[in-house]
Amino acid sequence: MPDYSEEARCRSEGYTIICGTDEAGRGPLAGSVFAAAVILPDGLVPEGLDDSKKLTERRREKLFDVILSEAVSYGIASASPEEIDRLNILNAALLAMRRAIAQLSPQPDFILIDGNVTRGFSLPCRALVKGDSRSASIAAASVLAKVARDRSCLELDRLYPGYGFADHKGYPTKAHYEAIARLGVLPVHRKSFRLFR
Repeated sequence: MPDYSEEARCRSEGYTIICGTDEAGRGPLAGSVFAAAVILPDGLVPEGLDDSKKLTERRREKLFDVILSEAVSYGIASASPEEIDRLNILNAALLAMRRAIAQLSPQPDFILIDGNVTRGFSLPCRALVKGDSRSASIAAASVLAKVARDRSCLELDRLYPGYGFADHKGYPTKAHYEAIARLGVLPVHRKSFRLFR
């Protein structure tokens, strides 16, 4: 379970405003990749907080509201399918993270990043593998990013009926591949991904 130990470690190193950042949606065939950045009050770990992938949709939605109300600051951003195709999915996810961090006020003086890449960040930072299971700030960001991305897929479902975005959320399921074969490739599909089986 995530706790505040990574943030406390940053504070022991002299940093005072620590944010966590995470992304959602690197694997899907369609839609934007989303990222969030969160600064939590010192020591706060919202009840029930965990890596968003370990939570039910209902729990994520509840935590989303709690995080928005209790965070010192938060940002939610995305990178488009066109940017994913141009930059590759990793670089697009990092771009979305930087966009989310840019929304924060106050700006952090240290960033905890989920994963193992710190490329392109202008502030002091540390990458944490499985950070969403270790750091409360990263876990909070993972929830915001996941809920925002899932909500975007509901909008895609309204815009493009028949593709099943509300169900598969853009991931490479059998139903999604069948919809692409039957109905064609959409503007929101990531052309650099394998869209046909």
